[in-house]
Amino acid sequence: MKLTPLAILPIVALPLLLPSAASAGDGWESIGTGMTSGASGVAVLSQGDDRVDALVLRDNKKPGENRAVRVRLDGGHVSKVDPVAWPGELPVDLEAAEAVPGKAGEFIALASDGKGFHVKLNDRRLKVLGTFLLPKGEPGDNYESFALKKVNDRLFAVWADRGQDARPATLYSAAFSVPKLSFEKPKSIPFRVSYPTTDVRHASDVEITADGRVLISSASDPGDDGPFDSAVYAAGVLRPDGSIALSPAPAEIGNFPGHKIEAMTCLSRSCDRLLYGTDDEAAGGRLRIMEEQ
Repeated sequence: MKLTPLAILPIVALPLLLPSAASAGDGWESIGTGMTSGASGVAVLSQGDDRVDALVLRDNKKPGENRAVRVRLDGGHVSKVDPVAWPGELPVDLEAAEAVPGKAGEFIALASDGKGFHVKLNDRRLKVLGTFLLPKGEPGDNYESFALKKVNDRLFAVWADRGQDARPATLYSAAFSVPKLSFEKPKSIPFRVSYPTTDVRHASDVEITADGRVLISSASDPGDDGPFDSAVYAAGVLRPDGSIALSPAPAEIGNFPGHKIEAMTCLSRSCDRLLYGTDDEAAGGRLRIMEEQ
């Protein structure tokens, strides 16, 4: 793994399951083992005094499989993992979580087919406030990301089809109304990475920093047993009109061999601290807080 300082870039109580011996000591904290324990989306609930509470979504598809957990990290170490029940009809393949600006405890959750959920979480009690569908994209789109950013009092959503190998990811952006759960006409732009190079999903999550920089994670996923690889890029900026301007050469923030990052969120306004989440399939899910080096 290598890191580039972000500041210089251009533009149910479950038993706590510890990491396997193979991954112990690499800085990643287990939130469960096995196929149903991955982290496909993450959003901050609260933080302070070196403690972070986060909502973690899981991309499970079958009845009886957990869709969300509430995780506590103390000093960067996972100290608590509590299941969150999803009331009513269970979503299928949740892939992204994003806090709603200005609405404490409210989040947008997105499934891979483009169905979105406006939810409110109080402790471990989740309520679905409404649902929506993303604007129609390209045939075969598979979504793994959703981010919100307010620019000049307008709220914009950014989401992406993940792409696959020769097919680039497609980044979409549009003004978004939370009360109406509706979008204005989206803009789109293709995006691809040079690394990873095989079995690559060019966009496995998207985050927008306070100053409008667009961060994108990419991942190599050859199958349930890996080996996985991930990289995170400062890819461009979100313009005041809601369009995305990509950098001609996206700057790599870091790469993470052995893990498939599918979730990330900033932990500070400058985004010099990020919380990453992995879905390492058969090896389970992990979180890690990374700080500027």
